[in-house]
Amino acid sequence: MSKLKIIYVWEIPVRVTHWVNVLAFVTLACTGIFIGHPLSIGQTASDFTMGWVRFVHFTAAYVFAIGLAVRAYWSFAGNKYSSWRAFFPFLNQADREKMKATFKYYLFLDRKLPHVVGHNAVASTAYFLAFLLYLGMIVSGFTLYSEHAPGGLYARLFGWITHIFSNQSLRLIHHSFMWLLIGFVINHVYSCWLMDIKERGGVISSMFSGYKSMEED
Repeated sequence: MSKLKIIYVWEIPVRVTHWVNVLAFVTLACTGIFIGHPLSIGQTASDFTMGWVRFVHFTAAYVFAIGLAVRAYWSFAGNKYSSWRAFFPFLNQADREKMKATFKYYLFLDRKLPHVVGHNAVASTAYFLAFLLYLGMIVSGFTLYSEHAPGGLYARLFGWITHIFSNQSLRLIHHSFMWLLIGFVINHVYSCWLMDIKERGGVISSMFSGYKSMEED
């Protein structure tokens, strides 16, 4: 019988930013859907319902952007499992072979799953693409936000984008990215659950404790 080895994989900044961004994203999605399809839930105009919803949305956007910036910084300061290199598994032959094998497993073409300590090659690539969507959400969101103050800081930083995309186009892009990320979250939760069952390494619990268990061989 193989012995299990306990490995410290996810450091505190990785776990904290993960759960902070989870809460921020849920808040952004719920308030964003309401902003896109508002309902009259206030008794009078003075209830300022939409104003409070937008305030919560903008606050969550700041939290999400800061959390993402901290995670990006930790990809240079953290251990090898959180390193930026882990998000580019297609750069060398060995990782490309692991990616191919993982794809075959996901497509039910092979029962053998390559076991890795951190993210597998397919997951790492998906996270990199999700990171690009995060940036798209942040840029499009703050560009829309800049319109309330044409001479402000955000207008100077993102105002040039409004010369390329109309307001409605930016809203469509922002809204579409949200649904793409919701799809990613659904797949992410399913994949983590699947890997937790197959690998029995504590994929989900590791995002609370930081530790995973792997067979020594």
